[in-house]
Amino acid sequence: MKIEDLIERSRGRRKVDGIAAALLPFKSDGSIAVDAFQKHLRLTHEAGLGNAVNMDTGYVNYLTETEQQQVLQWTREALGTATRFFAGAYIEGLEGDVVSLYRHQMDRIVAHGGTPIMFQTSRLHGQDWRKKVSTYLAACRGYPAVMAFELAPIFAPNGEIFDNSTFSGLMDIPELMGLKHSSLDRLKEIERLVLRDARRPDFRIYTGNDLGINMIEYGSDYLLGLATFTPEKFAERDQLWESGDARYYELSDSLQHLGNVAFRQPIPAYKHSAAIFLNLIGRVPSDRTHSKSLIRPVWEADILRSCAQRLGYL
Repeated sequence: MKIEDLIERSRGRRKVDGIAAALLPFKSDGSIAVDAFQKHLRLTHEAGLGNAVNMDTGYVNYLTETEQQQVLQWTREALGTATRFFAGAYIEGLEGDVVSLYRHQMDRIVAHGGTPIMFQTSRLHGQDWRKKVSTYLAACRGYPAVMAFELAPIFAPNGEIFDNSTFSGLMDIPELMGLKHSSLDRLKEIERLVLRDARRPDFRIYTGNDLGINMIEYGSDYLLGLATFTPEKFAERDQLWESGDARYYELSDSLQHLGNVAFRQPIPAYKHSAAIFLNLIGRVPSDRTHSKSLIRPVWEADILRSCAQRLGYL
């Protein structure tokens, strides 16, 4: 049997919806590198990927409300009015009614032409699945499209992995077009795909597994922080998969090698790895990260340089 036939027997020749969670870059003086941010958004779009801003990769949990608003404005300016983008609706630490807080954040995103991604809140932890689903139902009501998000606590303490009853209930909300799944657990994600195929086939599962980027082979789409390191290589990989080209495997392995390096423990420090990598290949002005974010050791650039060379950079 030919390699191309093996691809065909899996879920090959399928157009993958790829989204990159955009890094928010900084200058050496600690200020936000707005020009580099906007240029990188355009590069990502031109490569064929969607952009997601105000995500974990964009330090949404550290940004003020004003800074989050500025990111939305910079994104719309960079991409124009006709280009889709996604943005995180983050309410952790805010006081008030959960549904009202979500809708306030989502109204801002939609006003800028974006699609909201609902970050989880610890205020729903331990609640019955019916309570969680009813909260999402009320928060999403009337919006053109919303994405849900389940995030393993290893990424952030406000995250949780839903039980199957909650996940099934979320799929019944018509405004929810999909869910970003970040458990780093392939079997859990495959379980999600099986439930999706049986209950609502048009519901998209966007893998957030930077340690298992070949989840697209099982039917996932993706929304990855890793994709912001090199959006054009991810777009190339996706095209190879769609066309059934066996060169897909070599490129996918090179990208996964980068993911294994950048997303090693402590995982939240991957954002510093992203800044170092993008600085190495000349796309951001410094390797600085947000002042509240974890940093990598001084030798990080050496191992990332090897990853960049494997991908044809430098």
